[in-house]
Amino acid sequence: MSQRYVFNPPSVVSVPVVGTDEHLPVHRIYCVGRNYAEHAKEMGFSGREDPFFFIKPNDTLVVCGEQAPAAIDYPPLTQNLHHEVELVVAIGLGGQNITAAQAPQHIFGYAVGLDMTRRDLQNQMKQQGRPWCIGKSHEQSSPVGWVTPAAQVPGIEQAAITLSVNGQVRQNSHLHQLIWRIGEIIEHLSRAWTLQAGDLIFTGTPEGVAPVVRGDHLQARVDGLTGLDLRIS
Repeated sequence: MSQRYVFNPPSVVSVPVVGTDEHLPVHRIYCVGRNYAEHAKEMGFSGREDPFFFIKPNDTLVVCGEQAPAAIDYPPLTQNLHHEVELVVAIGLGGQNITAAQAPQHIFGYAVGLDMTRRDLQNQMKQQGRPWCIGKSHEQSSPVGWVTPAAQVPGIEQAAITLSVNGQVRQNSHLHQLIWRIGEIIEHLSRAWTLQAGDLIFTGTPEGVAPVVRGDHLQARVDGLTGLDLRIS
């Protein structure tokens, strides 16, 4: 007897894989906070603190290409929406207590992403000692480009990462500036959660985060990966 539901279940959230007709089904979205020293400073922090994480629902994803810009709506309740460009790691093999040395075996590929943040709401929650969900996990808050298989981008941790708004560069750094490297992130994450195939890890943003407004055109790039073009409507 087939399963019956009280309403139609949501469709599978997925991201296209570069060079194939396949899609990577997305399980969870993990995000690393304050993982570049200069960004930590601009947010009022310094030093190499232990990595910390927050989780977004997978339906906050918006898949973007670089040929025709995707669009997201300016979200409600905020007057201070910020861009945060990030390298995204796509897990292909799950596991728990994965060491940094084992981490490459668990990576399917990489993409460029944006962690769109309602900064004013996030700051309010920080001041009150409350969770950041309202600042980070709203609809359309996780634009992401197509996934490139890891074998096609050896040496990704040396790549440049940039974000331009209306043709003006705002964020410009290199992935070797990550405080916690990709393998270390996976090691820490997999101690706390059992990673699953299809998990995405947003690895943190460099300095230069700033507000965007309706009509802005964002272009996010990581060398070797498919770019991300986005408009705010």
